Amino acid sequence: MTVLVDDALWPAHGRLWAHLVSDESLDELHAFAGAQQVPSRAFDLDHYDVPEEIIPRLVDAGAHHVGGKELVRRLIASGLRVPARDRR
Repeated sequence: MTVLVDDALWPAHGRLWAHLVSDESLDELHAFAGAQQVPSRAFDLDHYDVPEEIIPRLVDAGAHHVGGKELVRRLIASGLRVPARDRR
């Protein structure tokens, strides 16, 4: 089981946002997010958008903090990545 969270670099709604992913399965990702009270509306096909202030809580719960390039590399390798062309 590996859930990953990257650095909060994406501004929106007056805060910075990070991505929460699994490099194993979406079931694992949803279970972890649910256990950490990440709302389901934050899910975007292959990741959750999470606000900067909850990153420490996610890491304390077992998420691995990685850089954005590492997160994307591992998401692609897992086969779970949804390419931009297939989004909305």
